[in-house]
Amino acid sequence: MADQHPGKPRKLRTSVKGPLMFSAFWAAVTFVAVLIFASGGSAKVPRFDLAFTGAGIAFIVTLVIAAMLSMSYKENAEHLGKGSGVNLSSAKRPSHGFGAPGSQNPPASDAGPEGSADR
Repeated sequence: MADQHPGKPRKLRTSVKGPLMFSAFWAAVTFVAVLIFASGGSAKVPRFDLAFTGAGIAFIVTLVIAAMLSMSYKENAEHLGKGSGVNLSSAKRPSHGFGAPGSQNPPASDAGPEGSADR
């Protein structure tokens, strides 16, 4: 809501059209599926009452889920993509640390089996 500008259309993610289209699509799919499967065959009367009920439930549930997901969306902070992390690129790997070329093995501890065998 903070990035709204008067006179400019909203993005699909922040507008109302996105969740409504998503919910309408799944409601139509549910309507057709319930109409086909609840009738029990082509010789019987189609069950429009169950199809409308299923479509309504599917519309409401998907609309609530889409609204909750769109409200929880948050842009990343600008400083996160600026390269302030550690080992961002494998090509620029530091030459120190465990397993690096030229590094020495760590000293054996006194508690380990190697330490007691040396004594």
